[in-house]
Amino acid sequence: MHSLDYRANALLIFSVTALAFICAIPSFSDKFSNQNPSAEIQILNINRFKKQSYGNDEVSLTLDITADLQSLFTWNTKQVFAFVAAEYETPKNSLNQVSLWDVIIPDKEHAKFRIQTSNKYRFIDQGHNLRGKEFNLTLHWHVMPKTGKMFADKIVMPGYSLPDAYK
Repeated sequence: MHSLDYRANALLIFSVTALAFICAIPSFSDKFSNQNPSAEIQILNINRFKKQSYGNDEVSLTLDITADLQSLFTWNTKQVFAFVAAEYETPKNSLNQVSLWDVIIPDKEHAKFRIQTSNKYRFIDQGHNLRGKEFNLTLHWHVMPKTGKMFADKIVMPGYSLPDAYK
């Protein structure tokens, strides 16, 4: 006859294995979902473009952000974190990323939106490299599942440039 400890251990191992299997199924099912998010960002206005007193360039933009991230939501999605970043090159760094705006999307109903806003975070270059600079605006997103591995992706929108002179 088996002891009480042996039976409790067998029940615990069975329960943990069943729980792991139940958690793995939703995570695995996310691999088969058809995700096709779309986004468009326009710069409506360059509100301010100046050189700060200590030499860094600072830009304030008004953005028109249109996005449809509803396809990122499955029954396993807890929330989606999305942000817009300006990406550009300088002689010192091959990639500079500056976060301009972000949002936490709690559910599918809020995942399709259009917003006109000034950049939430300051667009500052450490130096004076922004005059006449071409840059990309990139919408990044991180999908946070209820169970399983978090994943991220992005849409790059090239072709933006700043003026040659300060405003």
